[in-house]
Amino acid sequence: MTLNKFNLPDVGEGLTEAEVVSWKVKPGDTVAVNDVICEIETAKSIVELPSPFAGTVTELLVQEGVTVDVGTPIISVSDEVSGDPTPADVRAPEAPHSPVVQEQPLYGKLPEDEPAGGTADGGAHGGAPAGGPLVGSGPKADAVKRRPRKTAPAAAVTVNAPQVEPVQPRTPAAVSADETTVVDNRPTLGDTITGLVNRVLAKPPVRKIARDLGIDLADVVATGSRGEVTREDLVSYQAQRDAELDKADGFWGKAGKPQDQRVERIPVKGVRKATAKAMVESAFAAPHVSIFVDVDASRTMEFVKRLKASRDFEGIKVSPLLILAKAVIWAAARNPSVNASWVDSEGSDTAEIHVKHFMNLGIAAATPRGLMVPNIKNAQDLSLKELALALNNLATTARAGKTQPAEMQGGTLTVTNIGALGIDTGTPIINPGEVAIVAFGTIKQKPWVLDGEVIPRWITTLGGSFDHRVVDGDLSARFMADVAAILEEPALLLD
Repeated sequence: MTLNKFNLPDVGEGLTEAEVVSWKVKPGDTVAVNDVICEIETAKSIVELPSPFAGTVTELLVQEGVTVDVGTPIISVSDEVSGDPTPADVRAPEAPHSPVVQEQPLYGKLPEDEPAGGTADGGAHGGAPAGGPLVGSGPKADAVKRRPRKTAPAAAVTVNAPQVEPVQPRTPAAVSADETTVVDNRPTLGDTITGLVNRVLAKPPVRKIARDLGIDLADVVATGSRGEVTREDLVSYQAQRDAELDKADGFWGKAGKPQDQRVERIPVKGVRKATAKAMVESAFAAPHVSIFVDVDASRTMEFVKRLKASRDFEGIKVSPLLILAKAVIWAAARNPSVNASWVDSEGSDTAEIHVKHFMNLGIAAATPRGLMVPNIKNAQDLSLKELALALNNLATTARAGKTQPAEMQGGTLTVTNIGALGIDTGTPIINPGEVAIVAFGTIKQKPWVLDGEVIPRWITTLGGSFDHRVVDGDLSARFMADVAAILEEPALLLD
């Protein structure tokens, strides 16, 4: 019998340590070459490690939650095969013995007497949301009435389209019989303005579920294709609200307990540690300047709607983030210095500005383990459809926690989608090694003056932060104006 020990490898460029997050095997398990044996967290991401050996696991040399140096033995595998010879990644899981209990329906599951038609945004039905927005899908802070919940889905990540807070449009949208959305008759100008923040779009079954759960639809961030609240939005809202309230019930601990015993100490390590270090360095090394612009994105919303109905985009998730990404690429070509980096010469007081003639577009993703910024390589070469697929793949990978270190290296300009949390705008910190970042706020209907008339339009606010050593006020303003121009008129992309 030969005993093989697997040493922790360097899965990135120059990484020195990693934390063993979870083991996927246990002593006695039979593994094949390339079976996943564990997940590790580096300073950049969560990475699955495949087994380089085939045989039987004899010992796990590092416990979960322990950080070890690269080169440290973490598992031993003998070349003898015992037990089930089927590879671990295809072996059927053992069925645990448990008493028979009556199945409890999840909140958000469509009642038996309700129609089972599709949602307007084409999302999957069921007791849990199908993916959800990438930068979170949380509710507003005010309390809501709720029923007790038995289970809650896992927390979602985030990078998708800005959340749309829908309100009553000036004229009702034309929809087919199987896609009926609750919309009132055409309002007067006064009704439009006074009711802008009160009219929420939703289908009758969704409204019924909201009533049953005691949820005010105005509190729910909507993701429907026409700005309506979907069933998945309700499920996500209820699940996160329940989780927050469950934690809140016991947050303060036992009354009278000494304060020095009521301090929770959370080690800062892995992705969060690396992010914190990078953000501090960026904030104090690069002189930030931020500017903001309100944008009428109504034509972008119409364009996205047409793309969703297009056969060419069938099966591809399309959101306003796609148009923003294309707008950033277009605007950077017109203002090249925003797609650059400031490089200090080692050992001297001289520096260089490196202008990149390629776009590795970073998309900031908030995850339970911290902020990650994977980027789309050579985004400037992608068609609109290819860019949409790249965004879809990036979001799926981030949700699954499978983003690799190489996918977060070499970024040239970043977009952060704070609108997914219902936030209007913000002052983002520039990703280290870059000189610009664009924050995409929520898209909502607001009173807007168009051709001398006050009407409701889909409005968003863009916020941009720039390294003032490279991008001065004039250049940053022209860049943001170009991005805004595409959102106001996507047809400019045809130039």
